[in-house]
Amino acid sequence: MLDDYPDPEIDVPLLAEPSEFQAVLSGGCFWCTEAVYLELPGVVRVESGYTGGEASTAHYETVCQGNTGHAEAIRITYDPSIISYGQLLKVFFFVAHDPTTLNRQGNDEGTQYRSAIFYKDQDQRRIAVAYIHQLDRSGLFKSPIVTTLEPLTGFFLAEKYHQNFARRHPTHPYIQMAAAPKIRKLKSLLNSVE
Repeated sequence: MLDDYPDPEIDVPLLAEPSEFQAVLSGGCFWCTEAVYLELPGVVRVESGYTGGEASTAHYETVCQGNTGHAEAIRITYDPSIISYGQLLKVFFFVAHDPTTLNRQGNDEGTQYRSAIFYKDQDQRRIAVAYIHQLDRSGLFKSPIVTTLEPLTGFFLAEKYHQNFARRHPTHPYIQMAAAPKIRKLKSLLNSVE
């Protein structure tokens, strides 16, 4: 159950009325993280892209070289009357990726695959800092969390063929190996709550 993992002690309350907020997270290959969040209730849309570098280098082939400052990231548009920012972070840390591997997720290696939270305001930063400290104190992870907190200075959409990749290519070997287990884990955790 998703309830088996700790909720953030510091979070924002759910809003009374539907709205749309955004969060930008980097947890390795954007195909995998996008696939997880598309399954999450309260998420309106997820876009794959690049953040942490300049617009002029926000292209897949260039970012893959690992020297642009960019990370493969996702921009999550969510309804804060259904899901909070802290709950998005809970899925980030426990389902979407491994926050204890520095500049690496599985076979993907380089700073473009770093674990990072790109905060758009001080509320997002405050919630993320507090949750990382809470998780480090909990001892739930065998290694320290290496997720960086970086101010969001821009988000650049990835090429069209990257968008919604896992849903469009469910039999792709990389999706089967890396994304599918995460999607199954999330669905299992969500179904056990119902």
